[in-house]
Amino acid sequence: MPSRRLSCTRVLDGTPGPPMRLRLDELDSFCDDGSDFEATLKVTKRRTKTPSEPRPSKRPKRNASLKLTPSSGSNSTPTPPNSSPPQQSSSPRGTSRQVSPRPVRNGSAGNQGISAKDIYDAVCSGKSAMVTVVDEWLDSYKQNREAGLLVLINFIVQSCGCKGVVTREMLDSMQNAEIISMLTKEFNEDSVNYPLCTPGPQLKHFKAGLFEFVRVVVRSCRNSIIYDEYLFPSVLALLTGLSDSQVRAFRHTSTLLAMKLMTGLVEVAVVASVQLQTTQRQFNMEKNKKPNDRVSDRLEELQTTISELQENREELVSMMNTTFRGVFVHRYRDCLPEIRAACVEELGIWLKTDPEYFLNDGCLKYLGWTLNDKQSPVRLQCVRALQGLYQEKEFIGRLELFTSRFKERILCMALDKDVDVAVEVVNLLLLIQQNTEEGLGEEECGHIYPLVYAVHRGLASASGSFLCNKLKSMITSGNEENANSKNAAFFQVLTSFYIQSEFHEHGAYLVDSLWSIAGSELKDWETMTTLLLQEGGLMYEEEGALIELMMCAIRQAAQATPPVGRSQGKKILSKKDKKIQEQDRSRMTNHFIPLLPQLLAKYSADAGKVSLLLKAPLYFDLEMYGSSRRLEKYLEQLLSQVRSIMEKHIEVSVLDACAHLVSTLCSNNYNFAFRANLVFSQLLDSLSECFTTYLNDLLQGTADEEDTYCAAIALKRIAALSSAKDPTGWKLFDSCLELLKSQMESRELNKELIVPALKFAAFHLMWAKVNVVSSTPPEVELQRLKKEVRLFCRICQTCLPVNQAEIRNQAFEVLCDLLLLYSVSSVHSDPALQALVHLPSDSLRSELAAFLIDYIFNDAEEDEIRAEGEEEKEEEKIRLLQRKRNHLAGYCKLVTYGVLDLSAATDVFKQYSKYFKDFGDIIKETMSKTKLINPMQSAKTVCLSLQQLFSEMLTEDRSRQDLTEIRDLAKRHAMSFGVDLHRIRKPLVALHMDGIRFAFRDPQEGEEQHPNVTFLEILSEFSFKLLQQDRTLLAQFLKSECPSAALSWPTVILYERSLKARFTSKPVEEEGGMDAISSHQTPVPKRRKTTAQGAPASSVTGSWLENGVPSSLHTPALTSTTQKQAAKQPALGEPAEFNVGSKLTEPQSEDEFSSGSRMPRINPVRRRQLSTSRTTPTSEQKGLESRFTLLSLIEDVESEREESEIEEYESDSDTGYTLPSTRHISVLDELFD
Repeated sequence: MPSRRLSCTRVLDGTPGPPMRLRLDELDSFCDDGSDFEATLKVTKRRTKTPSEPRPSKRPKRNASLKLTPSSGSNSTPTPPNSSPPQQSSSPRGTSRQVSPRPVRNGSAGNQGISAKDIYDAVCSGKSAMVTVVDEWLDSYKQNREAGLLVLINFIVQSCGCKGVVTREMLDSMQNAEIISMLTKEFNEDSVNYPLCTPGPQLKHFKAGLFEFVRVVVRSCRNSIIYDEYLFPSVLALLTGLSDSQVRAFRHTSTLLAMKLMTGLVEVAVVASVQLQTTQRQFNMEKNKKPNDRVSDRLEELQTTISELQENREELVSMMNTTFRGVFVHRYRDCLPEIRAACVEELGIWLKTDPEYFLNDGCLKYLGWTLNDKQSPVRLQCVRALQGLYQEKEFIGRLELFTSRFKERILCMALDKDVDVAVEVVNLLLLIQQNTEEGLGEEECGHIYPLVYAVHRGLASASGSFLCNKLKSMITSGNEENANSKNAAFFQVLTSFYIQSEFHEHGAYLVDSLWSIAGSELKDWETMTTLLLQEGGLMYEEEGALIELMMCAIRQAAQATPPVGRSQGKKILSKKDKKIQEQDRSRMTNHFIPLLPQLLAKYSADAGKVSLLLKAPLYFDLEMYGSSRRLEKYLEQLLSQVRSIMEKHIEVSVLDACAHLVSTLCSNNYNFAFRANLVFSQLLDSLSECFTTYLNDLLQGTADEEDTYCAAIALKRIAALSSAKDPTGWKLFDSCLELLKSQMESRELNKELIVPALKFAAFHLMWAKVNVVSSTPPEVELQRLKKEVRLFCRICQTCLPVNQAEIRNQAFEVLCDLLLLYSVSSVHSDPALQALVHLPSDSLRSELAAFLIDYIFNDAEEDEIRAEGEEEKEEEKIRLLQRKRNHLAGYCKLVTYGVLDLSAATDVFKQYSKYFKDFGDIIKETMSKTKLINPMQSAKTVCLSLQQLFSEMLTEDRSRQDLTEIRDLAKRHAMSFGVDLHRIRKPLVALHMDGIRFAFRDPQEGEEQHPNVTFLEILSEFSFKLLQQDRTLLAQFLKSECPSAALSWPTVILYERSLKARFTSKPVEEEGGMDAISSHQTPVPKRRKTTAQGAPASSVTGSWLENGVPSSLHTPALTSTTQKQAAKQPALGEPAEFNVGSKLTEPQSEDEFSSGSRMPRINPVRRRQLSTSRTTPTSEQKGLESRFTLLSLIEDVESEREESEIEEYESDSDTGYTLPSTRHISVLDELFD
């Protein structure tokens, strides 16, 4: 009996029998509305053919009657297949079949060939020659096509992870839906994995091998077998049915195979079209010849070839039509993002491979719709598909409608929350800008420009390429008559952009963004220096911008590293990169050595520009100054210019830049250091003489304003030089000390004198400590130095409470530095220096704590700035916050290094909640360090800080709301103890005991009985961290400390219940007259994120999670571009029609092109506008049972929604890229250095 083919037609009619003719109107319900793919199938009846019938070398082609309806078989969660697929024994039609362990080879037992397992093993290994495997299978198919098809079908089933096997009897007697239903039941119930979701490198090898197998099969069959109207229609029919299954493994694997088959068919169709066109031209040429010139029977042969090629093309189109409508149209919106991404990726290949057939609005609309997909991998594949289209200029005309309708959406995606998508979008916009006639308007380009300042280097580089292309196009279209070269014009437009961008402190990030695309222009030092040295070449603002960009380029060329905050891990330069870096640095040094003195001379009067130029030698190869006598004169010129600049300026930025350069030039690493030391020693001599000249008049109070001014500027320059050069030889410390004493005694404080005097005296004592450590001075010298330190600290202590902020701030800073430098820990390694240890007095400790409360944890200064209401004051507020953070870090270092007792940290710990936004990271780091130093004392310090706040609340008679705030602070402190309950056991017990003693301490005169008993409510916030044995111990301790009458008080009962509660217990219900118990007393076990091994563990629950995590200083106002905004919520009434296993909706026609959302404006972000991004936790997932049942393997719509966990795609306005702050110096890096 002739074998019965796995026909698509029998899937439709539902009954066994021969294939039936289909009417075109039957395709209406199957077609996608608005699609350009119309039914073009010629419906003819195929002739059946027995396997034993000899196959002709060339058979007439007929169009396949294919109409696919996805089967809806039972679903199952797949598992990896068994090692050897069994063969089913023959049984009557319609009865259940058992799986036998014998593998299936071919249709006949006597004809052994390649098996499905052989193909599967070859695909999994990835090492087999796929052509050999396919050729072996084709040989068996040519001998018996039913057996060959059966082998291929079982290979597909095995690739899905199913242990079932399709037998010859099933193939002959059952419909696709019935076969799929039986295969569903064969899944392994102990696992939910299948080959395409196997973790590790196996997945990569399997996917690559599977795709290679499909490609080789199509290529090997493209000349004959592909047109036999049996193999490919049958396989596509099965894949279409599997792709509609609710079993994820079937759906995923079959969809990928169908898409790859479709890609192969498209390639074959393109070749067939080319052959058809070539043959048609030959036919026309032959037909146009004169009858006498024609070759005999040539026209008939060409006509026959044309007819055959047309028939082949039509059959390929029929199969492509079927696959597109039966698989792609439904699966491009599947709930599984991997399936959607695969569909979109292959669609991009079809559009580019066969534009005549696919590149139209009917297919492009799918790319437009998936631009809004919720999952970033799908959006990424969509954008990459569009890149392939916009790269071809001949496609641009067909993309006009798509561009007009989706350009706004693409622009919004430049701020996509997935950085990889944003990078590809910027590259796509560059292609649109380059290849389309209209390109992008200036306003549209304005959305891309600020991304050159983004932290992510890939995004910044892509944006830099976009910006560079735009700038060079402006140069090409502009007038270059006044420009000396293209590079000169490039620098002019670049500086104009930098000035207009208003991100003036991020030149390093702009240069780094352009480095990969415009590195040759940015290293054109000749053009830059020529523009700067010529008169009237640039405007004043342009000169400043060009100098800043030039200095950033010098740093980039010398260090070959991205700026701070943009580096992607630690990158080790290759030998080639190191060689390029050395060459760039050498060429840069040779160019700037003779020209830098000229630049300094020209801009010596401009503090901003000269402070930038003074940084240039820091990146030079300074050894070149001593390598040639020709260059020595330029060293003399440089030293002369630096000295002249110090004598001209008193601005802090200029003096600091000079001091940094002096420190480098005077380093003993260079052979010219003695010359630099000589020049600046002479400068220090003259400055000391000038200061000494006016000192007597200042001490006697007879100095006029001019004398005071001259002495002040001399002292400023001396203080600046003292940071780079040892000033102890000039014996100015005693003079400064006398000046400070006289100023403090007269109470007529002149900050212009006192601030530099404090700086110089502090530097003098620091250099003295350095000299002492490097030598062995006598005991008398040590005692004299200690006396100087003690006297200076007393003077600084008197400066702390003064009204002038500059004086008290400088005094606090130098005190923190000197107390740390002369502490016990600083001389621990050298016992001979124990005499130098200076410990702060009790009065000094009190003054430091008072300064902390009055000027750091106080908003008075900020309120004054805010009251002024001027927008430019925003920078001043940021500077104020930075200064406060530095002061707090200095105080915390005194605590952690043992200069101050741990109890001194109470003033810091009790501000943890109130000032969490500004100082949370510093306070949290301090708490973690104190726990490492002394866990018991740290816990008692936390308790003491809470007791102080509670006492203040009682003293000031504040409301119940203040108690709630203290309890919130206690929650935060409890969270900081971590999750290792055994490690924190003793500290927590000590904390509870101290709290219980405080609650029941004896009342003082005039106080009511036990006024502190309410403190137990605060203490209960720490109970959930206790072990059970410690709870029992504390309950007994409570009864021993608490009077018997107080045991019935609500607060005591509340605390007792917090001790009795277990982790699994529910919160205690509120009783009459009793306060509600905090949820932290009886926490419910929650899933928490795991931390890396060795990292400090911490846990957060409840409202604590909503408050965000500690952050460092917020980005200054002029150092950010974009920020996250509130996510746009989807409309509640938005219609959503889901296909089986699908989550994305498909619009009903081409007219429903999404126009995209409006693009957000990008403006500089102010610090006060920044907020912690909060995410709403999703509902908890149900746990999987240890043993799966068949029902758990079948995915209905609800289970798909839970299991897929498709992340809600927020609006693009919700995502942005903040810029790294060039000003911010991480205090945490220096806090415990």
